[in-house]
Amino acid sequence: MSGHESRPGAHLRVVRGDPTPEEVAALVAVLTARARAARAAREAAAAPRRSAWRDPSRLLRAPLRPGPDAWRTSLR
Repeated sequence: MSGHESRPGAHLRVVRGDPTPEEVAALVAVLTARARAARAAREAAAAPRRSAWRDPSRLLRAPLRPGPDAWRTSLR
């Protein structure tokens, strides 16, 4: 695709030089990755945050962490 050829609906246009198809593909990959990252950041910022009060895990008992001789003291 030379600098003056442009298809309707094409979003990129080569203005100067003669890039290889691999160079154009690399540019498209970088631009796509940046656009997806920006979209993900916007969606993450817009997502409502869950309150710690509504976290169901706080209703569960904490796991027991007995000491090294817990089996011996459990017999008393």
